[in-house]
Amino acid sequence: MNHFGEYIRKLREERNVLQRQLAALLETDTAFISKFEKGEKKVTREQASKLAAFFEVSENESITLWLSDRIKDTLQNDPFSEDALELTKKRLTKNK
Repeated sequence: MNHFGEYIRKLREERNVLQRQLAALLETDTAFISKFEKGEKKVTREQASKLAAFFEVSENESITLWLSDRIKDTLQNDPFSEDALELTKKRLTKNK
């Protein structure tokens, strides 16, 4: 499941925004937007921020969801993923 892409598709459809409008915003084509919404392509952090600003939604929430997708994609199907995630959480907490 591609949470960030689905989230953006939901916002786009609710607000009657066309894929070509998002493509223009991100300086890409509609095929990329379609694949992004389906989870076949990923946007950059900068593009995620642009989308949050365009839809006037929380950048914090949007980037958190985007980053969660990236972490999941990296750790998915790795037998050590849960251990690595726990260690990372401890290290992040320690650095605060």
